[in-house]
Amino acid sequence: MNEVFPTLIAGLIGLALGVVGVLAYYFAQRRSAPLPAVDEPTLPEGAAAVLSVVGRAFVIIDDVDGVVRANPAAYAYGLVRGHTLVHEQLLSMVRRVRDDGVITESQFELQRGALGAGQLVVHVRAAPLGEEYILLLVDDRTEITRTEAMRNDFVANVSHELKTPVGAISLLSEAIEDAADDPVAVRRFSTRMHKESARLGALVQDIIELSRLQSSDVIVHGEPVQVQQVVNEAVDRNKLLAEERNISISLGGQIEQPVHGEADLLMTAVRNLIDNAIRYSPDNSAVGVGLRQRDGFAQISVTDQGPGITADEQERIFERFYRVDSARSRQTGGTGLGLSIVKHIVANHGGEISLWSQEGQGSTFTLRIPVLDEQDEDMDGSPVELSAGTSATAESARGEGGHR
Repeated sequence: MNEVFPTLIAGLIGLALGVVGVLAYYFAQRRSAPLPAVDEPTLPEGAAAVLSVVGRAFVIIDDVDGVVRANPAAYAYGLVRGHTLVHEQLLSMVRRVRDDGVITESQFELQRGALGAGQLVVHVRAAPLGEEYILLLVDDRTEITRTEAMRNDFVANVSHELKTPVGAISLLSEAIEDAADDPVAVRRFSTRMHKESARLGALVQDIIELSRLQSSDVIVHGEPVQVQQVVNEAVDRNKLLAEERNISISLGGQIEQPVHGEADLLMTAVRNLIDNAIRYSPDNSAVGVGLRQRDGFAQISVTDQGPGITADEQERIFERFYRVDSARSRQTGGTGLGLSIVKHIVANHGGEISLWSQEGQGSTFTLRIPVLDEQDEDMDGSPVELSAGTSATAESARGEGGHR
């Protein structure tokens, strides 16, 4: 009996160890077993290759409105954030296509990005892709829409501007016919007709100039241009208009280095600035034209002693057909296109135009165009002397950094 008991105990202990070992092996096997495989989203064969070359932003949406795939353009436009389609308009479009299976397209004006920094006009086409996905193809139409709006506005403005002189000429011709026996009336009406026809001719010429600017390639057709000669010719072409109102044009300063561009276009820009200064200056005053070469730029400043331009109007002064004083502009024969033409010409030459103005202290328009060989010839920081006849008060207020 004493010998059987220890043997029984040893057997039970061995059995227990065997059970523990089996259980340990079982749980170890379960722990090391691979997780169930989850299928990655798969696109129909060839779809990925086609989408990579379509040249548009695209987004692929699954059956629970999650973003499965999107290209960098979709993220850049702010259409996708993480795995979410941002805009509710696009989500509604996706659900509609999922419900009826019909390809649809539409145009939207969306906020660009989560914070709405700017507007984005997009043309969107939504279509089923395979059995469970919806594909959005997005084309950015922002620039095209803006250009079309500008073109429509331009055509409307031109039509309106042409009606006035054409209508006036028609009425004046009838008045002359009715007053054939009254020489005084005929002379008065014919003088007015001459003024309206000149205004019509100036408007047509400015429209032609704008059209020419759009087709001109300064980089290809440009050549070295001596700014001094351009400015001298622009001053000469405005002398007759200035003499009629006893306005002196004072020219000062010097630019030795040439610029790359078209001499005719640059002359037109400077001539328009001087013409504008003369038209808005009081009789018996002065217009100053100052030249300076500084920091690799040819700088041309035109200063008048006119009524000045308010801060709000300065932001719009270069818009086509915008006039600070419409009544006075019509009186002086302005077309409303002169400063817009100047801005286009300067931009085509890689330069910029700035404006300084205060009410009652006149205005200064400054052109800056890069010279061919950049040289800092004037580094003393002193203000440029525009003319001896310009307002001392205005000149002391503007300095180099204050030009408009």
